[in-house]
Amino acid sequence: MSTLRELKSRIGSVASTQKTTSAMKMISSAKMRKATSQLQRLSPYRDMVQHVISHLLVTDQEFDSALIAEREVSSVALVVFGSDDGLCGAFNINIFKQLLATINDVRKQYGKDVKITIIPVGKKLTKAALKIAGDDLKVETTTLNTRSGGDELHDFTDMLKTRFLNKEYDDVELLYMHFKSTSKQIYTREQLLPVSYEALAEEVDASAANAPCLFEPDAAAIFDSVLPLHVRAMMQTVFTESAASEQAARVMAMQTASDNAGELLEALNLEYNKLRQQGITTELLDILGGQVKR
Repeated sequence: MSTLRELKSRIGSVASTQKTTSAMKMISSAKMRKATSQLQRLSPYRDMVQHVISHLLVTDQEFDSALIAEREVSSVALVVFGSDDGLCGAFNINIFKQLLATINDVRKQYGKDVKITIIPVGKKLTKAALKIAGDDLKVETTTLNTRSGGDELHDFTDMLKTRFLNKEYDDVELLYMHFKSTSKQIYTREQLLPVSYEALAEEVDASAANAPCLFEPDAAAIFDSVLPLHVRAMMQTVFTESAASEQAARVMAMQTASDNAGELLEALNLEYNKLRQQGITTELLDILGGQVKR
């Protein structure tokens, strides 16, 4: 049976843990708001790029670019975004499980002989991915991490684009958690390269057809210039979505930990009060017993 001193020590320890988790939740909430604000700031840039593409696609001209050229797929690069730090619940575990399922889907889609290269972003996923590396599954580490800036992300994107153009990769896909809300993040698989012409056409703004434009030097040259910007914008959005999802998962994990600590603290306080009351009752009985003997 626990003594009052032991219970008091445990109560102090749990109370300290609850304060720590509450503080970490506040920090993660601030980081999540920062990431969602970055997504909002990215929106005008993405909209402008899409606006230009919309005006180009409503013309009768057919466009040709190495970035939209589809070819037989024999090599696939899977860029998977996770976290560098822990304490974010099952965030990385869920992504890794989905990564394994995606690898199976890729093999079903392109055949068992397809070469798959996993490029994990984040120390946790890198560590997990290296454990499944083999002759038919290559894992390539990168210096890009969840704290990288815009320049590093652009260099990483350009590296993927160069390898695609050099035919090292025939297909480049992004795997990440799409930020829906604080309590909901959705695993998403998007094709970065080749850029899907059909997907671009689906996003065409209908109003572009009613506002004809003159293109200088010509529409094809502008299309070649704006397409890499579209790829960069897509990568930046995915990177920021993943960052927001990570912090949202950490907020929920810290909230759960804080709630559990609160429940445990309540139970310990109840046990402490019962034991203390029992001790007081025993002392009173001893005093009364002594008086009766006199």
